[in-house]
Amino acid sequence: MDNKTCNILFCGIGGQGVLKASEICGWAAIFDGYHVKKSEVHGMSQRGGSVESHLRFGNKVFSPLITAGCVDYLVSFHQDENTRMKKLLKSDGVDLVEYLGKAQAQIQDPKHLNTFLIGVLSTFLSIKEASWIKAIEKVFPGKLLSQNKEVFFKGRRMIKI
Repeated sequence: MDNKTCNILFCGIGGQGVLKASEICGWAAIFDGYHVKKSEVHGMSQRGGSVESHLRFGNKVFSPLITAGCVDYLVSFHQDENTRMKKLLKSDGVDLVEYLGKAQAQIQDPKHLNTFLIGVLSTFLSIKEASWIKAIEKVFPGKLLSQNKEVFFKGRRMIKI
């Protein structure tokens, strides 16, 4: 582990799995030995309302909120939310919005959009694949597990590792 704190901002609208995606990423980082802080804004999370989740991990993280201009990775599940939140991305930050349309074209069930984009995000982070799988197993028990693993790997394959 290096001393850098990684800042990820997930955003979308209610019903898209923004909070579930943040939860998976948080667990994966914990399973990999990182200290994790997470904050959620979901007061308007009924269908159609804005939802965002700040996730920070590193050796020691003191605050769950990401300062404007310090987002390393912006993971958007809705184009309008990407437009609204892009100003928080740092100058050399990674905006994963280019994968949004590709994800929508490759998945059959819109409920899997979050898992697909988590697969894409996973290729940019230093978290081990085994930790991602363990996190998915924790968050999606039972009958949802195999489909979500399959979609996660489809997202990972989107980026040539």
